[in-house]
Amino acid sequence: MPYILPYTREAMRKTSVYLDEQQAERLARLARQEGRSQAEILREAVAAYQPAPPRNRDFALATGFARIDEDPRPISQMPDHELLEGFGS
Repeated sequence: MPYILPYTREAMRKTSVYLDEQQAERLARLARQEGRSQAEILREAVAAYQPAPPRNRDFALATGFARIDEDPRPISQMPDHELLEGFGS
């Protein structure tokens, strides 16, 4: 059930967050320094979070250089064990 914050019209849902000791201490320190609640800092951090874009694995390595093998697959589609052949693995 949502909770309405006093003096606002925002509905909030209570949740729990597990932080390690260092993260908890940093959150508490930030809240003290800024004179804000820990919950407010966490809400702002979640709102500002931008996931990293997915990595494009179809990039051209060594463009312009002829390959020394006849494999038509892009390097990004070759299994790791094939790429590591010849490197002592």
